[in-house]
Amino acid sequence: MTAPSSSQSALRIRKAAVLGAGVMGAQIAAHLTNANVETVLFDLPAKEGPKSGIALKAIENLKKLSPAPLADSTRAAAIIPANYDDDLEHLKDVDLVIEAIAERMDWKLDLYKKIAPYVSKTAVLASNTSGLSINGLADALPEELRHRFTGVHFFNPPRYMQLVELIPTKLTDKKVLEGLEAFLTTTVGKGVVYAKDTPNFIGNRIGVFSMLATMYHTEQFKLGFDTVDALTGPAVGRPKSATYRTADVVGLDTMAHVIKTMADTLANDPWHEYFKAPAWLSGLIEQGALGQKTGAGFYKKAGKDIVVLDVAKRDYRPSEQKASDEVAAILAIKDPAEKFGKLRGSSDPQAQFLWATFRDLFHYTAYHLADIADTARDVDFAIRWGYGWKLGPFETWQAAGWQQVAGWIAEDIAAGKAMSKAPLPAWVTDGRTGVHGKNGSYSAAANADKPRSQHPVYQRQLFPDPILGEKFDQGSTVWENDGIRLWTLGDDGVGIISFKTKMNTVNDQVLDGIQHAIGIAEEKLKAVVIWQNSEPFSAGADLKGALGLLQAGKIDDFKAMVANFQRTSMRIKHSLVPVVAAVRGLALGGGCEFQMHSARTVAALESYIGLVEAGVGLLPAGGGLHELAVRAAQVNPTDPFEYLKKVFETVAMAKVSASALEAKQLGLLRDSDVVVFNAYELLYVAKQVALSLAESGWRAPLYNRNIPVAGDVGTATFKASLANLQAGYFASEHDVAIATRIADALCGGAIERGSLVDEEWLLDLERKHFVELAQTEKTQARIAHTMTTGKPLRN
Repeated sequence: MTAPSSSQSALRIRKAAVLGAGVMGAQIAAHLTNANVETVLFDLPAKEGPKSGIALKAIENLKKLSPAPLADSTRAAAIIPANYDDDLEHLKDVDLVIEAIAERMDWKLDLYKKIAPYVSKTAVLASNTSGLSINGLADALPEELRHRFTGVHFFNPPRYMQLVELIPTKLTDKKVLEGLEAFLTTTVGKGVVYAKDTPNFIGNRIGVFSMLATMYHTEQFKLGFDTVDALTGPAVGRPKSATYRTADVVGLDTMAHVIKTMADTLANDPWHEYFKAPAWLSGLIEQGALGQKTGAGFYKKAGKDIVVLDVAKRDYRPSEQKASDEVAAILAIKDPAEKFGKLRGSSDPQAQFLWATFRDLFHYTAYHLADIADTARDVDFAIRWGYGWKLGPFETWQAAGWQQVAGWIAEDIAAGKAMSKAPLPAWVTDGRTGVHGKNGSYSAAANADKPRSQHPVYQRQLFPDPILGEKFDQGSTVWENDGIRLWTLGDDGVGIISFKTKMNTVNDQVLDGIQHAIGIAEEKLKAVVIWQNSEPFSAGADLKGALGLLQAGKIDDFKAMVANFQRTSMRIKHSLVPVVAAVRGLALGGGCEFQMHSARTVAALESYIGLVEAGVGLLPAGGGLHELAVRAAQVNPTDPFEYLKKVFETVAMAKVSASALEAKQLGLLRDSDVVVFNAYELLYVAKQVALSLAESGWRAPLYNRNIPVAGDVGTATFKASLANLQAGYFASEHDVAIATRIADALCGGAIERGSLVDEEWLLDLERKHFVELAQTEKTQARIAHTMTTGKPLRN
């Protein structure tokens, strides 16, 4: 593998400072801290109490937010609180300064004057402004700082939203930009898009216009806010929060501010007359109904129900949120060209509404492409990564048939149906079939197709996020069955095992396939990586198959399946070549157990790992409890119980980590396991780790015959704590029965504390408890309930 490490081109950022401890500033500081960057969080000096009280309060608040900005809550203590009066000296040894104060040009310029004398000669200074002119801000800086200044716009919430817009000034040094791009991509795990210095850049310029067009057409077609949300969410490949729920989450005052910014700064935009808050939006703001933060906006909670604002009645009514039958049927059509044709041709107001919103979005995006972005790819990625759409506007248009849709838009403009009379740019109708093709993506400014960036950092993404129509080398198949595929990518000698099942669940074909593939790897390859083409890593065992065996009374077959599961985990652990698990997304139950038995796990930050069997009335029996008992003995041979205390709670409560970093805290990942921040770099890093293990003479651990266990004393101690839970009605009788068996398996059974057992003993114990639990009526009811509802049953 010849791909260079991104560190060859990344900025070496040891320490960062964030100026402004508001919503965005504090969360950017949190995410830099997630990435092990020492971070100072500045704000104004507090009028009373400790001088850095504002920053201190913001850091404390990070622990309460949901979704959590910190990937592991203990990291809050690593953020350094500071204020502008006493602590500017900190800036002298900082490599990156990100300004994230309120969107006021005068305030930002005052702050730059204040900090300029303290910023080191090599530090990069960036503004997280969401729409102010970056060149305008740069003009206020001393000459020697200007070439190290740029816009760097994170989207909210910064830990989870992939998009970061990089907005250079006329003078920003190319090396600074390349270094920052590599740092943001690999260290912070983001998708970087270059934007031109125009108001609201790319993401918010197009995303907010789309919301404005949706609001305008909501009025035109007299639709309810809940109906619009039913039409503009997952039904068209967008997030569940759709349009009006998104506005409530963002804050209606924030939404109005962004709209005002567009009105103030885009006076010559042909759509300018629409850059105003609708009367009902202004009305809500005047009443203090600002959305989620005030408990009411377009929606509010009434008891357990969600009610929606009815503009005509000036009151809330129950939310019905569904599309008409005709439109639901149209949206279910797989072929985009047919779907758009039917939407445009239908007389249903909901269909006309959808066509109108897409038409005006396509029209606006094409009209402004040359001004706001280098290529159509940048626009589509900005909207996908910043707004969570499955396809960007240009991809959607191209998929629906470029010329056909262009003709329809032109007809609607001529007929006065479109929001603006502005003509479509000439390039739209030059006979092209779209803006994305084998030569790259179209640049209106250069009138040419441009390939993806050649920046070395992207060579680490073996399967980057594809733009419409992009295909990547799928490697060469070495062997496959119905459950898995063993394949190679390049000639580095690393085999890759990928599952073929839905949600990458584990069935007999997967189990047999893994064992066979490892056998082939031992003969022909240097190492193996278990990696899936898409999330999740694995949702665990195939419950449907397991329940079927139980209900048919095939207990011997059921026992054989459990034994085969354990055999597979042990095959992974004792393989003659290193097996590395490359985890992203969910790794539950058996998926978690496979990574526990691998030589090393490389996990994307957003990995949600857990032994969740207790939730369906079972216990982990793919070797998971056996492995935890072995680790407990390795950590503390004289008193394994100390380690078991932490993991018992993790397993008995079916805890799932909220990140890969938290999985280390829970004992589900080892300290030696690697956490990767950019999920698209996961396979590259996992292959590097696998190769380095192979090259360093890695050998599987010896089969352990002398494992000291916590024994019956350990189990009794756990049972005492369970009795308290049951007495307080926090656990049902069956919960306690399951947890008692988990304790027994972890502690090595009914034997004396300190007794020595072998691995087979622990595996047998785990298997015995699993099979016995599976035959109970209550456990079978839990499995069936989870399969039909997707929710756990407490019985």
